[in-house]
Amino acid sequence: MSRTGTRRHGLDNSGLIPILARKVREVEAKAATGKKVGPTNRTKFQVIAFLVREEHQRIKSDQTLTDRDRNEQIKRLDGVAQILAKTAARDTSLIALLEVDHATSPVAQKMRRDWLLESGADVAPDDLIITTEKTKPEATLAPELAEKQVLPVSVKARLRSNPFLAPVYESHATQAPVVRLASWELLGPLFKSFETGAGGGSACMPMPPVPRYDRYSPKPLELMPHQIQFIESVRTGHRTFLLADEPGLGKTAQSLLAASVAGAFPLLAIVPNVVKMNWAREVEQWIPGRRATVIHGDGADVDAFADVFVVNYEVLDRHLGWIAQMGFKGMVVDEAHFIKNLGSQRSKHVLALAKEIVDNAPDHNPLRIALTGTPLINDIDDFRAIWMFLGWIDGDRPSAELLRRLESTGTTPADKEFYPAAREAVIDMGIVRRRKIDVAKDLPAKRVVDLPVELDDEFGASIRAAEAELAKRLLTRFERLSTNTSFRGSTRDLIRAVAQQEIDESKNQSAGENIFTMVRKIGQAKAGLASDYAAQLARSVGKVVFFAKHIDVMDAAERAFAAQGLEFVSIRGDQSTPARQQAIDAFNNDERVSVAVCSLTAAGVGVNLQASSNVVLAELSWTSAEQTQAIDRVHRIGQEMPVTAWRIIAAQTLDGKIAELIDNKQGLAARALEGEAFDPTSQDSVQLEALIDILTRAIDAR
Repeated sequence: MSRTGTRRHGLDNSGLIPILARKVREVEAKAATGKKVGPTNRTKFQVIAFLVREEHQRIKSDQTLTDRDRNEQIKRLDGVAQILAKTAARDTSLIALLEVDHATSPVAQKMRRDWLLESGADVAPDDLIITTEKTKPEATLAPELAEKQVLPVSVKARLRSNPFLAPVYESHATQAPVVRLASWELLGPLFKSFETGAGGGSACMPMPPVPRYDRYSPKPLELMPHQIQFIESVRTGHRTFLLADEPGLGKTAQSLLAASVAGAFPLLAIVPNVVKMNWAREVEQWIPGRRATVIHGDGADVDAFADVFVVNYEVLDRHLGWIAQMGFKGMVVDEAHFIKNLGSQRSKHVLALAKEIVDNAPDHNPLRIALTGTPLINDIDDFRAIWMFLGWIDGDRPSAELLRRLESTGTTPADKEFYPAAREAVIDMGIVRRRKIDVAKDLPAKRVVDLPVELDDEFGASIRAAEAELAKRLLTRFERLSTNTSFRGSTRDLIRAVAQQEIDESKNQSAGENIFTMVRKIGQAKAGLASDYAAQLARSVGKVVFFAKHIDVMDAAERAFAAQGLEFVSIRGDQSTPARQQAIDAFNNDERVSVAVCSLTAAGVGVNLQASSNVVLAELSWTSAEQTQAIDRVHRIGQEMPVTAWRIIAAQTLDGKIAELIDNKQGLAARALEGEAFDPTSQDSVQLEALIDILTRAIDAR
């Protein structure tokens, strides 16, 4: 709000200063009644403060004034400023209006213009026209980012079909009255409060009671009480959360059902590559009436009319332009510690999108959830980016809401009572942290959680091509045998015969592609993703047992752990007994050792690794017994924690079918041990049934 014109000056009752003096007395009289100053006088107060600053600068730079005249006018302005200060002391809500950069409304602009004209000032032409509607700001991207931007065809259709996605431009930043803490730097003490102010208390906001009935989970699924409490807090109106539950406590399901309760669709989920396929599967499971779309590469296959958009950090920079225009009503950042470095492009992209979503939301309060079991990696300052994403801090200052909570403590950083109170104030903004041990009674003693991952590199493409070639070979053999009149049996018998012949030949095959080499390649392709996930777990919950079937997969995992600075031990078949026991003891007793990298066959029996309650199965076994034996290295007598086995599954490959068959075998084995009858044909090997499935699908697709 600049003014380029000049003004007649003098020391009589003409000019702007007498007008300001008269107006400030009017506001002072209203404040003296003891009641809150109303909207009209609040606007007057704001315009007076603005013009006092502006007039002060004009007088200081006016070369036509004598020193005596200049000093006299500044003295009169200071008198107006003193009355402003006294008035604000009576009604502290006026203090926020003294901010130099406080936005002014069209009403305030008009009031300023009219007072200037009354004073005889020469008002700049631009100030004579009051704009009541703000122009839509143009989103700008750095040139290197602008070149990367893509616009999928379906997104164009979505944007054309939704004229109501226009952003909301009304200001939503409200400043809290600052009295006690006005001169304090607060972020340092806030971070310090999490180091010194805990007092043993849990870092979890007060949660609502668990309702008598679970109204949220779709049949046949069932939520655990701690999950229902989180969803209830959303239902009652809370909208920003740092959900820091330990891995295995269902943070993804909680986020999706929270979005459903809050009506926060479309929802944007920014996630690591290793879990983006799992997000799509969780949408299907927990909110089956909603559609998810996973953004790959340039987004050619994105469904722009979906309810949940899942994008991984690595490709986000290509999609910033259209994502900002989609009108998202909620945003989830998974593994939010990935944005801890504010200087990284990843953090800048996420925070910029969060600002767009907040600005465009009708109430400027969309659902925002930061998910991480590891909110702190290096030091307390790692909180900064997450708090900025959630709107709890603005740069180096607390948000208006957090500042209000800090003011209400009645303390300052000079008081030792400030730190536990400040910590509690931040936690109440939406920090939710539950550990396995806190909810152990609600968890099964042992469970297997599948984590589908996408092999979207050239390695994955080669695996899918090899599977297609195998299907083609099986189909050719099937068609040839089906024309052989000497074969007597059903189509099912013929399919089984073809699959068995393939297995027999593969066992004697020294070169070429077969089901065994394919499974090994899948394990190699998953090695990086599986080790990344194990590293995340190790940082989140402590010790992790990593199982692989092949030596090259173990080697790749160990290189990854070393590169990430994680100490590990290795348990392999070629170790001597003393060396193996030394590795086991180090894992169980040395706090510095985070991961045990184990051979699925060599470490599956006679090994006690119960210092951990988390297992990563990087490769699948051919038998359910091997998988069970591996998990039971952790799930043993003396284990006080529920055990979670994270099974890494390569989506859209043979891996998924093998996992399904292993689970079926486990169920059959249990029924057999319980004396129940079962179909004897189900005793076929997993390899055989996997080949039968490949051939059956190839026949159906002819």
